[in-house]
Amino acid sequence: MRSEDGEIADMMCCVSCGTADVNNIKLKEYNVLDGSAACQKDHTSQQERDCESRSRAAEIHDNTLFRQPESSHLGECPICLLPLSLDTKHAMMQSCCSKLICIGCYCASIRYEVVKLIKRRSCPFCRQPEPKSAAEIELYKMKRRKANDPVAIQGAGKRCYHDGDHERAFEYFSKAIAIEAGDAEAEAHYCLSFMYRDGKGIGRDAQKRVYHLEEAAIGGHPKARHDLGVHEVFQGRIERAARHFIISANLGHDASLKALRELRAAGEVGHEDFVTAFRAHQAAVNATKSRQRAEALAIGAMQIVDKSRSNRANGK
Repeated sequence: MRSEDGEIADMMCCVSCGTADVNNIKLKEYNVLDGSAACQKDHTSQQERDCESRSRAAEIHDNTLFRQPESSHLGECPICLLPLSLDTKHAMMQSCCSKLICIGCYCASIRYEVVKLIKRRSCPFCRQPEPKSAAEIELYKMKRRKANDPVAIQGAGKRCYHDGDHERAFEYFSKAIAIEAGDAEAEAHYCLSFMYRDGKGIGRDAQKRVYHLEEAAIGGHPKARHDLGVHEVFQGRIERAARHFIISANLGHDASLKALRELRAAGEVGHEDFVTAFRAHQAAVNATKSRQRAEALAIGAMQIVDKSRSNRANGK
């Protein structure tokens, strides 16, 4: 049985030196700010400085975390320079240069090669010959990884993860983050967040999961920002959750706009804030549209792209 003095000591001790206000007991761990009169006299100013420093650090962190990114982590199509859709099925990743080309530019390139009777397709961006087999695709990807291309590295991490090689996936994601290259870094942080969530290969760690979600969100990753909002809802911090949902909705993220609509119905988000986010969401979605992309979708370009991917994977 614990003594009454010991129980009191757990409740009343100095945060600076750990000395309790009961018989001057010295504690290794403590969890409150109260101490003896002597400790208060000796350490109050230090505690105030420490508290102010922690408060300032938290304020700086939140200023960075809740800053609205100019665009999503996907950025722009390198050819037409229009923002890429958050639906990555509307774009084609080129294994030769690791560029994400929008569906409009990819199909325009195909039409050009058909008109010019060009026998072998080439990359719309770097003009390397398009690979004809899975082996050629892997050769291109290997060259990009050797060149320390962060997109190719985090792509390799995703493949390892889906193949069940979680240790190598962790290594690839960590390497992509270390290179510090915008979109690939944000995506790698997001991938690590669900590795820590699921505990595959590295063990579950809620604190590290939130850290990687925050880093991805700062990098403009809308899904990571949305997941942070959901996390804050479960923590009961609705105001912070709403701020996350607003930022990701402003980037065109549909699920975040839906979450804001639900918070508005519950009276947690004001009408004006919701309308502003709704208009920003529509503007972000409209910015990803163009006549060329619309024409590509109208002629069933997604089926063409899917068939092209399948043929290359099967060596046809």
